[in-house]
Amino acid sequence: MNSTHLSTVDGTDRLCVSERAQCIPSPVLHLRQLPVDISEQEVVALALPFGRVSKLITLRTKNQAFLEMASEEAAVTMVNYYASAPPTIRNQTVFIQYSNHRELKTDNLTNQRALQAINTAAVHSGNMTSADGRGLVPAPSAVLRIIVENLFYPVTLEVLQQIFSKFGSVLKIITFTRNNQFQALLQFSDAVHAQHAKASLDGQNIYNGCCTLRIDFSKLSALNVKYNNDKSRDFTRADLPTGELEPAATAFGVALPPYGAAAFPPTFHQHTGLPVAAVPGSLVSPPRMALQVAPPAVHSVLLVSNLDPERVSPHCLFILFGVYGDVQRVKILFNKKENALVQMSDATQAQLAMSHLNGQRLHGNVIRVTLSKHPVVQLPRGGAGQEEQTLTQDFAGSALHRFKKPGSKNFNNIFPPSATLHLSNIPSSVSEDSLKDLFSARGFSVKAFKFFQKDRKMALLQLASVEEAIEALIALHDHQLDHNQHLRVSFSKSTI
Repeated sequence: MNSTHLSTVDGTDRLCVSERAQCIPSPVLHLRQLPVDISEQEVVALALPFGRVSKLITLRTKNQAFLEMASEEAAVTMVNYYASAPPTIRNQTVFIQYSNHRELKTDNLTNQRALQAINTAAVHSGNMTSADGRGLVPAPSAVLRIIVENLFYPVTLEVLQQIFSKFGSVLKIITFTRNNQFQALLQFSDAVHAQHAKASLDGQNIYNGCCTLRIDFSKLSALNVKYNNDKSRDFTRADLPTGELEPAATAFGVALPPYGAAAFPPTFHQHTGLPVAAVPGSLVSPPRMALQVAPPAVHSVLLVSNLDPERVSPHCLFILFGVYGDVQRVKILFNKKENALVQMSDATQAQLAMSHLNGQRLHGNVIRVTLSKHPVVQLPRGGAGQEEQTLTQDFAGSALHRFKKPGSKNFNNIFPPSATLHLSNIPSSVSEDSLKDLFSARGFSVKAFKFFQKDRKMALLQLASVEEAIEALIALHDHQLDHNQHLRVSFSKSTI
């Protein structure tokens, strides 16, 4: 029987690190193309869903490792699984094959004690349900319950799909907020994928230093998704309606605080000033760059795509995005008029606008809002044509900015788009019928109207859909009602 040794003095390996791909099953597995800074915990995490790891040898200088599973059956299950879904660590695909060795021998006692601790922790945490190494024990469910702690940045349904799909086919996701925590239910195509994802991701940070994943198996065996929108998604059913999002929820399923991330304050390191993650679990230590989801940019420029070139204008985007921050500049791209750049006052406002407006309908199109790589929106040069100059507008000095006054009550009244609009600054001479006629004359279908009992300067007006309300806000915000009063329109969290 072949045995393998590793020098504990200088780390020089005596393993054959250029082994040919082996087709003969073996309890010993050879892992190649590992990240340079990979930890033992991360290597072991790849194997834990399939059984106990008996021995581990890492060859850091060669970006390789050898694992000995407690049984050949566990090794076969692991190789077969990763053959169809190769694992990725920090954007680097890891290759796993049988070794031509049948056994590993090492005198590195520290390494083996650490391995024993990892195995023990895995059994207690439920990431490995059998300690005897007899292969993968089926997970309780293909559905995972995910809680995101230390929510310093918004976490989107798309981000969860991006992270978890590396471990298998994600079928459905439902996001919601409970007990002031962003949570999600995520269904894989089978329980093996769910078990692998839980073992690898529990305790990891989505973004560097924050947004820590806490993962458990759900008691549900399957999810029932009724709508495909930014709160829920059935990736197997493209025909599902979008539905109307609840007014008190955001487009991304993250209950953002009234303004920015202030309601979820992170703990800051006393010396570096950077946010400190919640204490990770003992199984997996978060890598430096977390899960390789790029941290939100500090830039305040948004890229808006899938616009209707025939109907969109810089003023239209200024009014809509101005609900969530003070828009400084808007540029509709000259050669791609379905795309535009919107520069907000700061990065917090950009995040807020993106989380509320991405996936909403404008002029019949579902728009996409992402962070742009551009730090600022450039104004046209002096030699630019008339059309190009018209497509770019500077709103820095606009009187319509909602948040220019420090401590403005507008900071406390930021809500996602909804079918109910909040109207304010209404003159006493303007009647209910006049306001309803104002909206009806523009083609909007008024479903309900109600003045505020204690303040007749404000009212709620309900339209047929969220899309219609978005267009009504754009059309009638700042509409002149008499010689010196202009209507103020925003989205309401209430219904009539």
